[in-house]
Amino acid sequence: MLLSSLVAQASPLTEQQVQQLQGLVSQLNPIQQAWVSGYLAASAQLAGGALPQQAAVSAAPSATLTILYGSQTGNARHVAEQLAAQAKAKQWAVNLLDMADYKANQLKTERFLTIVTSTYGEGEPPENAEAFYKFLFSKKAPQLPQLKYAVLGLGDTSYEFFCKTAQDFDQRLAELGASPLQNRQDLDVDYESAASSWNQALIDVLEPEFKASTAPASGAQVIAWPGQTAAAASSYSKQQPFAAELYTNQKITGRDSSKDVRHIEISLANSDLSYQPGDALGVYFHNDPALVREVLFSAAIASSTPVRLGEQRLTVAEALTEQLELTQSYPAFVEKYAAAIGSEALQSLAADKTALRDYLADRQIIDIVRDHPGSLSAQQLVDALRKQQPRLYSIASSQAEVEDEVHLTVGVVRYDAFGSTHLGGASGFLAERLAEGGKVRVFVEKNDNFRLPVNDDTPIIMVGPGTGIAPFRAFLQEREQRGASGDNWLFFGNPHFTQDFLYQVELQRYLKQGLLSRLDVAFSRDQAEKIYVQHKLQKQGAEVFAWLERGAHLYICGDGNRMAKDVHQALLAIIQQHGGKSPEQAEQYLDELKQAKRYQKDVY
Repeated sequence: MLLSSLVAQASPLTEQQVQQLQGLVSQLNPIQQAWVSGYLAASAQLAGGALPQQAAVSAAPSATLTILYGSQTGNARHVAEQLAAQAKAKQWAVNLLDMADYKANQLKTERFLTIVTSTYGEGEPPENAEAFYKFLFSKKAPQLPQLKYAVLGLGDTSYEFFCKTAQDFDQRLAELGASPLQNRQDLDVDYESAASSWNQALIDVLEPEFKASTAPASGAQVIAWPGQTAAAASSYSKQQPFAAELYTNQKITGRDSSKDVRHIEISLANSDLSYQPGDALGVYFHNDPALVREVLFSAAIASSTPVRLGEQRLTVAEALTEQLELTQSYPAFVEKYAAAIGSEALQSLAADKTALRDYLADRQIIDIVRDHPGSLSAQQLVDALRKQQPRLYSIASSQAEVEDEVHLTVGVVRYDAFGSTHLGGASGFLAERLAEGGKVRVFVEKNDNFRLPVNDDTPIIMVGPGTGIAPFRAFLQEREQRGASGDNWLFFGNPHFTQDFLYQVELQRYLKQGLLSRLDVAFSRDQAEKIYVQHKLQKQGAEVFAWLERGAHLYICGDGNRMAKDVHQALLAIIQQHGGKSPEQAEQYLDELKQAKRYQKDVY
């Protein structure tokens, strides 16, 4: 029987709640639906029939560990989930939340708080942490003498503002009178082992605190958190990726384009991996064998030399090919490599952080080795390199349409510098070195902060220049499969109409069919004056504001350093001009859209 027929018979829900429920159920696979059913039944039993989460929270024991995460790529979320699992195993009450879902006025009632956060851009909080960050640094933030807290930062030492958001949270909580449970730790991209140790140390510190508090009685509730099913539908994850088959590698830019963009299709058959529009695919890759050979030759190391990598023993060639980072450069490598080869010049460069950052800007590991050749042992080389981090690509397909496939839109990183051509690690592997039929290790990275509206009648505005179009291709496929009636408006941009109109045939078909209500394109180099998506937005400002006023959700995907900021400024100008608002009121308007999850970004 259809859900609509069931709820129509004797439903205590409003019509809007029914629509929201139907929208949610349509996004879940059978396993996920079964889990939701069980979760609701268990919650009703525990709470005496009261299902809402807030009711559960209020009935919790006095000692509750609240864990908040601010995550741009999912790493901070994974670490927070691991900490929550450790605390839950001790039967502690745990409240794990995405910062975007945390009600800031709850802060004054917290006793134990842990924050795990990354840093984005120029020292900015990740998208989902923005509202909480603003609250904490506002006059509304309460004094917190009762609070005991811990902060863990994840970042990348290649960037100037390494772990700044974590540092800001730590400093601000202390200013508000909170007491640290343990020292903040700032971790580089190879964070897993250190994060695990930090988590365990925090559990050890909290143990006497929780024993001293009111202990939950036998069978007492441990507060559940969203997403804690931990990908129950599949055994594959970031730690255990699936070896998937490459189906298709198709170049979708013209012969004379300045860009090389590939449409990639990968089989997920027999993996049970599921994804939703808005999610990303994590990709592990093999480094270029030519790079591996040159690095080993420069260091006078035989490829068969055995090395130890964690608990593994393998050859140095295997380690460099499959598990270590050879394309992205970073300060820690320079410091360790300089010490290993005894290069005073390189050690001097490593000591000057500003000069080192400039030096590394366009250099890969091989460039450093070429600039400063020297001999070192195979183990010293391996110890100087960090573990390869998977690259995340916004998924460009809806599983409702492509079933056991996943599609990507990959811009190949290729540039000439220092006398040679450089290729990106993952993009070069997918585009140039992996043959169709070959295997690539992948996993799904959920992104609950970039989701279609639950109500299919809701209009959406999508701004996705370049490869930023990827998730919007997935959105359109999903809405077509759902038979969604909401209007869809896409803004797309790239240099040239004839060379760079990605998915042109598909988009024009959607426009003709009416799935795409509007399509505005900005080809920046096709005229003397450069025109970008933000200019097209402003040109259609009155209509954009009208859509927002009737409830549209707005999405941005693509470059976060320039494009997303330019689009944000264009939106502010639109709201001021067509909404009759002051600059402060326009900012507040967009903040309210963010809090309502009607203004979402997937930027990189």
